[in-house]
Amino acid sequence: MNARADRYNFSRPTGSKLVGAAFEARAMEFLQRQRLRFVARNVLCRGGEIDLVMRDRDGALVFVEVRARAQQQYGGAAASIGWQKKQRIVRAARYYLATRSRRSHDEPACRFDVIAFEAGRLVWLRDAFRADEV
Repeated sequence: MNARADRYNFSRPTGSKLVGAAFEARAMEFLQRQRLRFVARNVLCRGGEIDLVMRDRDGALVFVEVRARAQQQYGGAAASIGWQKKQRIVRAARYYLATRSRRSHDEPACRFDVIAFEAGRLVWLRDAFRADEV
């Protein structure tokens, strides 16, 4: 397996997945410039997925949804994250927390951020929603 394929769960993405992976890479680079540390990418569970998991300077785990829209129709990228999508993200976050190796029994502080690319412009929505809202 080549080094690029190792970064993904199964194999290199193609088509629209490749475009999504490019936006995720841009989002990750931006967040790293904001001094967040990369933890995981494309966390999958039955019924959910998280694009990026980062760790903020205060130790909080940040679950990041990356969305991109070429046009502002129907509210744009950020508005495309509805109640059901939030549920899937929260489900995947709970799965991640339940299955990762823990050194202590304390749950880390967590938040859900959105990186939205609106007509190519990056918009960072910190603490975009909360698990208890969905």
